[in-house]
Amino acid sequence: MLTLLGFAMIATFLVLIMLKKMSPIAALVLIPALFCVCVGKGAELGDYVLDGVTGLAPTAAMLMFAIVYFGVMIDVGLFDPVVRGILKFCRADPLRIVVGTAVLAAIVSLDGDGSTTFMITVSAMYPLYKRLKMSLVVMTGVAAMTNGVMNTLPWGGPTARAATALKLDASDIFVPMVPALATGLLFVLALSYALGRRERKRLGVLTLDEVLVGETEKAPATETVLVGAGSGAGGAAKGSGAGGPAAGAAPGSGARPAGGSEEPGPPEDDAFQGLDPHRATLRPRLYWFNALLTVALLTAMIMEWLPIPVLFLLGAALALTVNYPHMPDQKARIAAHAENVLNVSGMVFAAAVFTGVLQGTGMVDHMATWLVDNIPTGLGPHMAVVTGVLSIPLTYFMSNDGFYFGILPVLAEAGQAHGVPAVEVARASIVGQPLHMSSPLVPAVYVLVGMAKVEFGDHTRFVVKWAALTSLVVLGAAVLFGIV
Repeated sequence: MLTLLGFAMIATFLVLIMLKKMSPIAALVLIPALFCVCVGKGAELGDYVLDGVTGLAPTAAMLMFAIVYFGVMIDVGLFDPVVRGILKFCRADPLRIVVGTAVLAAIVSLDGDGSTTFMITVSAMYPLYKRLKMSLVVMTGVAAMTNGVMNTLPWGGPTARAATALKLDASDIFVPMVPALATGLLFVLALSYALGRRERKRLGVLTLDEVLVGETEKAPATETVLVGAGSGAGGAAKGSGAGGPAAGAAPGSGARPAGGSEEPGPPEDDAFQGLDPHRATLRPRLYWFNALLTVALLTAMIMEWLPIPVLFLLGAALALTVNYPHMPDQKARIAAHAENVLNVSGMVFAAAVFTGVLQGTGMVDHMATWLVDNIPTGLGPHMAVVTGVLSIPLTYFMSNDGFYFGILPVLAEAGQAHGVPAVEVARASIVGQPLHMSSPLVPAVYVLVGMAKVEFGDHTRFVVKWAALTSLVVLGAAVLFGIV
């Protein structure tokens, strides 16, 4: 009974958000509450929710202060050279822009944290997609799949969990999987190329100079058209897009002018302003301080010197204090990024209701047991491959902790009974990560869709098929290379 209700709850949630019948926050809260009552445990709903909130509170805190930190780094100009380099490579060619998105996401993913990867990638690429009226779900889909492949790094989470659950060395899991993971990354790049060709066919291709010239011709005589990732009037010409974040603000942070002014900026439909090279929030004299602070923060995160929420809390406080010593300027920067903070933290706490009910009622355990029990006996000698296949849906429908600490040991034990080494089962267990990174139970995905101003349902419809295919490519490569 719990098995059926668990699958029904997940299916109901996905259908409603993809059909846009409910907002993700409402669906994450109301649907599990309803099913909790149906299970007959409505009286315990409060305990389940509090357990879920307690478990996700550190993640919510990390995301809140990470958004503020990286928002400030964008404001002060830390990533402007990255954006200029991408602009130089991409020009105004949709194909290059999509491939550039994958390359940038892969590089930034080396820090092992999906939230920071999505914040930096969207901040850099959002202006280009908006300017050329490209599909934003292509950007979010490519970024999520790329980060999913890179998320298998030993310090990224899944590999470490698998090693801990089965008492193995993380290097014994990850290093042999490198050829298969590299194949998966190449597949994502090839897919990005194909999606880029589709966007180029739909939109055409211009050079960046042609885009800027076209906007200059359409701009009022009193308006300055900025170069780089700058802005001009949002005309209707092919290759130029209207709408976007205000100068000095991260995408999705609301329309506010640069500096300490609290007055509302121009409506998004009136002008497009990306990384304005003349914005008042820039701090060029503090560039190397901000760069070293960011490197130190990421190093401390990888080395686990302090909990990640604490690191970002300290980093955000230090960045605000040094770059904006005056109180009005600090308030303005916090206000500029408050919309993102509220949206993401609200979504995380709503997801706590979903995970709390799923785990508290025992639905997730019954679902996992049912799947394991229904594996045909003849597949025992191929338990590594079975684990890889199961990891794709299971890591989408449950947290990594639930899968690696609850399901993986059972699968590994079943494999060992048929002579399959536990390390091979562990390697296969990480192939589902490209799809996992778009799971509604992953807080980082709300950073991605929130900053890109993409509906979660639209992102899900686009990415699920491609991410699942990427996972199967990684698994197929692992079998072909004799890794599993």
